[in-house]
Amino acid sequence: MSSPPQTETVFNVDQTTPLTRKNSKAIKWSLLILNCTIMAIGTIGGPLLMRLYYLHGGNRRWLSSLLQSAGFPILLIPLSLLYLRHRRHRGVSPSEFFIEPKLLVSSAVLGLLLGLDNFMYALGLSYIPVSTSAILFASQLAFIAGFARLIVKQRFTPYSINSVVLMTIGSITLGIHSDGDRPAGVSDGEYLSGFLLTLGSALLIGFILPSIEFAYSKASRAVDLTAVMQFQFNVGLFSSILSATGMLINKDFQEIPREAREYELGHGMYYFVLSASAIAWQLSFVGLLGLIFCTTSLFTGIYSAVLLPFAEVGAVIAYHEKFTGEKGIALALCLWGFTSYFYGEYRKSKVETSMTIDDQSPQP
Repeated sequence: MSSPPQTETVFNVDQTTPLTRKNSKAIKWSLLILNCTIMAIGTIGGPLLMRLYYLHGGNRRWLSSLLQSAGFPILLIPLSLLYLRHRRHRGVSPSEFFIEPKLLVSSAVLGLLLGLDNFMYALGLSYIPVSTSAILFASQLAFIAGFARLIVKQRFTPYSINSVVLMTIGSITLGIHSDGDRPAGVSDGEYLSGFLLTLGSALLIGFILPSIEFAYSKASRAVDLTAVMQFQFNVGLFSSILSATGMLINKDFQEIPREAREYELGHGMYYFVLSASAIAWQLSFVGLLGLIFCTTSLFTGIYSAVLLPFAEVGAVIAYHEKFTGEKGIALALCLWGFTSYFYGEYRKSKVETSMTIDDQSPQP
C-alpha cells in the first residue's frame, strides 16, 4: 500500500542494512495494525454510546460534539514520556521536539473545522438511528476521493474507483428508502435535517482528511510519530474549544447536573456514558490520524467507511433498530468495495515488488 512522502522520510529504508529494512517494515506494519485496531474500537463504539446518551434523556448537542474531541488530554501521557525519552537519550531541545509553527497553525484551523463537523454529526444523530447514520456517513468516501484528488493529487486505480463507486451507491440506496426507520417522536422535518446534516458532516470530513495529509507533506521537518501525536493534540484542543464555546452560549454547562438527575439510566450511568463516549471517540480520532500518517487519506476513508456498517449491525443488536433490505444491500456494497480496494492494492504491491527485484538483478 502506498505511503505519504513523510512516512518515507521517517522510515528511510534505502540507506539501511537488510536487517534494519526488515525492522523498519515490521515497525510500519505494527503501527498500521495498532491504528486500525484502536480506530475500529472508537468508530464502532462512539456512535453507539452517543445514541445511548440520546435514547435515555440526553439532549445536549454541543455536549455530544465536545465528547468527540474532549479526550485529547489523554495524549499528554505518551507525549510526556516521549519528551523525557528524547531528552534522556538524544538530548533534543524543546524547539526540536515540538512541532513547527506551520503544523501548529494547520492543526488549529483543521481543529476548528473538525469541531463544526462534530456538531453537525451530533445534531444529525439526534434525529436518525445509528444504523442509518452509519451508512450515510460512509458517503464520506466519495468526498474524500474527490478532495484527495484535488488537494494531494491522489492517483486512482480501477480498483479504488470501483471501491468508491460501490460505497457511494450503497449510501444512495439507503438514502432513497430510509424514511421507514424514523425514530418515534421525530418529525419529518427533523428526520430530513438529520439526513442532510449527516451528509454535510461526511462532506466536511471528506475535506479535512486530505487536508491533514497535505499538512503532513508540507512540513519542513520529517513528520514522525511524536509530531503526529502533537498534531492530534492540537486538533482535539481547538475542536474542543469550539464545542465548549457553543456550550457556553447555549448554557449547556448549567444543564448538565439537571440532565444527570433526570437521566433514565441513573445519575452515575449518565457520567459513565459521557466518559466512555469521550474515550471511544478519542480512540477513533487517534487511529484516524495515525492511519493517514502510515498510509493515505483515501485508505483511511475506505477503512472508516467499511467500519461504519459494523456500527450499524451493533445498533441493530443493542437498540433493536430495523435492519431493512436496503441496509443489507448497503452493507454488502461497502464490504465489496473494501475488498476491491484491498485486492487492487495487493496487485499493485506485487507489481512494484517484481519491478524492484528486476531493477536490483545483475545486468548481463
